Amino acid sequence: MDLSIETHDDIAVVILHTEELNAGNAKWFKSEITPVFDKYTRVILDMNEIRFVDSSGCGTILSCFRQLHSIDGDLKLAGVQKPVQTLFELVRLHRIIEIYSDKASAIQSFSR
Repeated sequence: MDLSIETHDDIAVVILHTEELNAGNAKWFKSEITPVFDKYTRVILDMNEIRFVDSSGCGTILSCFRQLHSIDGDLKLAGVQKPVQTLFELVRLHRIIEIYSDKASAIQSFSR
């Protein structure tokens, strides 16, 4: 698993370069993304390459959202693939975290 970070003004776009976010890499992901929250309170998680998320992955995403929300920040998801979208709808994560079809739409949503 690898991640990269793009910045757009005061927005960080975290791009996950893996096909799965699961119990095997969720802890690593959390440790890598947490320092981003020290610099940016508006974060987009680009999930375009993710094809599978398990309960640990969902928990990690929710934990990131709560951490940002506690400092008046926000986390949005972009590029969520159909199987992952189905899971998010099943566990109702889509009612908590805004999901956009692509990162450009997510970036634009911060200016509204």
